Amino acid sequence: MADASPSTPPQAYTQKTTGGNNAYHNYHNDFVHIQDPNERRRLALAEIDKAPFGWYHVRACIVAGIGFFTDSYDIFAVSLLNTMLGIVYFPGSGSLPASSDNAIKLSTSAGTVVGQLAFGYLADHVGRKRMYGLELIIIIFATLGQALSSGSPSVDVVGLIIFWRVLLGVGIGGDYPLSSIITSEFATTKWRGAMMGAVFAMQGIGQLVCAFVMLFVTLGFREALESASKPATCQGYCAIAVDKMWRTLIGFGAVPACIALYYRLTIPETPRYTFDVGRDVEKATDDVKAYMSGKPEGHPDDVSRIQAREAAQTQMTIPKASWSDFRRHYSIPKNGLLLFGTAGSWFMLDVAFYGLSLNNATILETIGYSTKNVSNTYQFMYNTAIGNLIIVLAGAVPGYWVSVATLDTLGRKTIQMGGFIILTILFIIMGFAYNHISSNSLLAIYVLAQFFFNFGPNMTTFIVPGEVFPTRYRSTSHGISAASGKIGSIIGQGAISTLRTRGGATTANPAPWMDHVLEIYALFMLLGVFTTFFIPETKRKTLEELSGEDQPAPLTGVIGHSVGKTEESL
Repeated sequence: MADASPSTPPQAYTQKTTGGNNAYHNYHNDFVHIQDPNERRRLALAEIDKAPFGWYHVRACIVAGIGFFTDSYDIFAVSLLNTMLGIVYFPGSGSLPASSDNAIKLSTSAGTVVGQLAFGYLADHVGRKRMYGLELIIIIFATLGQALSSGSPSVDVVGLIIFWRVLLGVGIGGDYPLSSIITSEFATTKWRGAMMGAVFAMQGIGQLVCAFVMLFVTLGFREALESASKPATCQGYCAIAVDKMWRTLIGFGAVPACIALYYRLTIPETPRYTFDVGRDVEKATDDVKAYMSGKPEGHPDDVSRIQAREAAQTQMTIPKASWSDFRRHYSIPKNGLLLFGTAGSWFMLDVAFYGLSLNNATILETIGYSTKNVSNTYQFMYNTAIGNLIIVLAGAVPGYWVSVATLDTLGRKTIQMGGFIILTILFIIMGFAYNHISSNSLLAIYVLAQFFFNFGPNMTTFIVPGEVFPTRYRSTSHGISAASGKIGSIIGQGAISTLRTRGGATTANPAPWMDHVLEIYALFMLLGVFTTFFIPETKRKTLEELSGEDQPAPLTGVIGHSVGKTEESL
């Protein structure tokens, strides 16, 4: 007679491992006796959340931060690149046509949108580890291709640069979701904001180094540059020098990426992904131990790993990722509005963030580094380099690091809300009083705006999407939010900023509509205040608390179906 008792789910074979000391605790043996995969997951992730800040946290920040250093360097270099391309390839005028200048600048943003969406989805689908490093390989390849580009009778150099910068943008876009979520999933809860902020703050260092490299190459080719009275007459020996300068400037961007590549390719998979998506309980538990010990990954017993994985498929309460679960998750108003809050805030920010640079010429003239009325091409390039250096140091770099110092005390939402409110006021002043305030007053407002962009929404819009979404959709959702921001920057640069020439631009007044453009940006900052209401405060809360994954999922209906195996898996 058949046994009528219900079948029990397979239990994992448990086996203790050797190893561990005062410096590197053996976390595997702490949980090996626990059979419930949900409890093992909770305890293992708690070890990461409560771990004291250590060298492994610093290492994670450096590996992720070097990527953002490279991203920022490459993005910041585009204005300097365009200046030098105009001198080399457009003799007589000494500058790129406006259409070519805009196309090169916007091409990187277009590629970035693709990279953010594609890498965001793939990091949830195939894993963080498998994708991390691939985006850096693309950046290195595109950077070198760009630095070695040259025109020919059949191929215009501007077209080649656009091609490589679109590809570069794909790599840069991939770095946004990957670096954010990997840092957040490895971070201790107490200092997660500071860790993610330190990664993003490397953008300021990247901009600074780019300005220094530009200064050094300018000083290095001083003799050749002084031979031409102005950029339009820089030909022969002078043009060759400028050609070497832009290739050096762009090519140097690949150096830090090459240094970081090995460490990205050997980073362990995040335990949260291994638990929640891979359902590999034994591997995830060992990976926690390996991470704390500074090793690439854990190596659990194969038999216990297979049995624990089979048990987890039926016992884990976290829903499996699938298109139907994705639609169900974001059809819940709370979750849908959360995604709207992160994506909307990033969109509003980036519309105006890149528009602030429209005042750079006025700012440089105020501080004495204008490129007008210079005596030769060297003075033109020198003023460009020093001017950009001062602009970066004026407010951007301090703003980044003040954010890092306060994210875990003031909180993300407070900083974002305060930043949007102050920026709204500053843009209103700049817009409505643009023709009535002095250059020194405009300089002061500019520095304040730079500071509160970075001690404000520019920092928090990157951090919050890496914290508030469930592990199975965290990367995809961050990619959607980041892509929304980049679309905003394309609109801000390509559509709104071009309105400044309306009303009949002249040599004396090249931007008659500038005040109205700044007023439009003020409106977007005000809208950012309202989108901020849809995001929660995330400081000192675990990722599971924020995403609701610390609560058991209902076992009925479509949710219950998603707990088991599905054919519609993401």
